[in-house]
Amino acid sequence: MTKIKLNRVIDKARQSLEEEDASPAFKKSISDLFEVVTFLTNRLGLNSTNSSKPPSQDPNRERPVRTARGRKRKPGGQKGHKGNFLKPVENPAEIEEIQIDRRTLPRGEYSHVGFEARQVFDIEISFSVKEYRSEILENEKGVQYVADFPDGVTEPAQYGSTVKAHSVYMSQFQLVPLARVEDHFHDQLGLRLSKGSISNWNVLAYQKLESFEEWARRSLIGSLCN
Repeated sequence: MTKIKLNRVIDKARQSLEEEDASPAFKKSISDLFEVVTFLTNRLGLNSTNSSKPPSQDPNRERPVRTARGRKRKPGGQKGHKGNFLKPVENPAEIEEIQIDRRTLPRGEYSHVGFEARQVFDIEISFSVKEYRSEILENEKGVQYVADFPDGVTEPAQYGSTVKAHSVYMSQFQLVPLARVEDHFHDQLGLRLSKGSISNWNVLAYQKLESFEEWARRSLIGSLCN
């Protein structure tokens, strides 16, 4: 039923209601219902061109016909484009030799003549723990001397510089929220980082880069003045 027909039905019903011998309260209730129906009917005709409804929420909007400009290109690499593809490396990290099940071969004499090689490039998502053991020497008087640990190794157990750098990279360069960085390390690497540690490493990276930033700023100003 169209909007025009609905309006006619509502008007006719209102006239019939006036002619009925009913109480004022009943007529008022029915009249209010007519107002609601009229309101809903009017909303049926609203679209993104005559209301505040955004086009993205208007399923009946008119969509512009897009025409291709210029030459149509086929999908994939274009003529003259140099594609990038993997090339085998000379010294792979791991070699697995696959032997032929000779029981599946026809009867006969066979000799080994070599291998056909195919390489698979992959990544290993894991963490490693390196333990430093500083030698302790004691002289005849009972005085002990301990070898110095490498710079930055100050706790019995701590995260290394690669973990910190990867965390800062994800948080600051890739703009991953702290909670998702925390989830990444836990789900993919089995490391239970806290959002506090991630935030502290961001501050530490900023502090270490502050002197470089100042040097770069002065160098740029100097190059512009020369």
